[in-house]
Amino acid sequence: MTFLWLKSWMPRSLYGRAALILVLPVIVVQLAVSLAFTSNHLEDVTKQMSRTVLREMEYVLDAYEAGREDALGPLLEVFQMKVRRMTAVDAIPPDRVRWFDLSAGAVRRAFRSGPLAIEAVRLLDNREVLAIARRGDLTLEFTFNRRRVSAAAPHQLIVTMVFFGVMMTAIAFLYLRNQLRPITRLAAAAQAFGRGQVVPYWPAGATEVRAAGRAFLDMRARIERQIEQRTLMLSGVSHDLRTPLTRMKLELAMLEPEAVGPMIRDVDEMQRLIDEFLDFARGVSEGEVVATDPKALVQDVVDGFVRSGRQVAVVASEGEGQVMLRPTAIRRALENLIGNAVQYGTRAEVSVALTERSLRLRVEDDGPGIPADQRAEAVKPFARLDQSRNQNRGGGVGLGLAIVSDIARAHGGVLRLAESERLGGLRVDIVIGR
Repeated sequence: MTFLWLKSWMPRSLYGRAALILVLPVIVVQLAVSLAFTSNHLEDVTKQMSRTVLREMEYVLDAYEAGREDALGPLLEVFQMKVRRMTAVDAIPPDRVRWFDLSAGAVRRAFRSGPLAIEAVRLLDNREVLAIARRGDLTLEFTFNRRRVSAAAPHQLIVTMVFFGVMMTAIAFLYLRNQLRPITRLAAAAQAFGRGQVVPYWPAGATEVRAAGRAFLDMRARIERQIEQRTLMLSGVSHDLRTPLTRMKLELAMLEPEAVGPMIRDVDEMQRLIDEFLDFARGVSEGEVVATDPKALVQDVVDGFVRSGRQVAVVASEGEGQVMLRPTAIRRALENLIGNAVQYGTRAEVSVALTERSLRLRVEDDGPGIPADQRAEAVKPFARLDQSRNQNRGGGVGLGLAIVSDIARAHGGVLRLAESERLGGLRVDIVIGR
């Protein structure tokens, strides 16, 4: 037997599952104790008290049959009982027991199973019981105090148990929330670091949570040192590579253009390849995470392409507000996407959709696009899709989409490739959660 169907009903959060683990045993224990108390203790006590009252009622019936009802006055006072002889015209009412009364059902069962012929048992409140007994032509209506057949407060144990159960559960919830708060802080710090943000965090909570927090801090420190060392190395490599290339350009400029034309193009190609390699290796280490207006950023990038004579336009802009982004990295990603769009097509359209949960940046072109079975390969570093995008048209080394994908992941987002329904070419979406 499988229990997979239970997953849809289970809480998703750790707090909800811990609360369920805490509350469910309390409820089960209270139900078990309530049933045991009702079926054993309360049932037995009520049955014994009801049998005593039945014997008293039987004595009264005997006295009425013997014609000694006038002598029952003092005895009825002791029994705390009122008796009325019913006539033939008196209608016998039906049984009346409230469904939530725990002991009323036991009283009725005890009266019905006793030696007397009980015609009706009515327990309308917690004060009085009305019972009608018949013996031959004699029918008597008995009214007596409810305490004669059941405990004075039959719900006292259950009410007390529920009260203290709720109180202890509330206290446990407060303690549980304090224990889960360090885990929530750790998850928030890890999520922020995955989006390129460094938020203050210090280990707290139970021993295991503190150990996880210290491990996270060590990991974050190592990654930050690695990023810092890579940035320093790239700065040195960039300087060391650009300097000889610049000298080669100066030396070639002093020679005859007809003789060195191919060499100059090769040096320019080397310069462009080095720039792409450095951009890919640099990743998103440039710039800090700040509150950014994505619509203004996109419009600024598009205006730059328009000024250079490219057919690029912002066709849709939805939502208002700011998002925590690295503007330099997002600008580089948009420039790569728009640059590829106008390189392999004739025009590009850009749209922005900002909601409470996500930011979507979309770039579409009218170029040849990328087949669906090659889109996963297209975002890998150094991937060249010659069938869909001809590298002889000035294509790079296959790092453009890889750089954009890294930037999207660094912001906690994802890069999606699809076919453009508007222009027929490639549609690229950068989706970043808020």
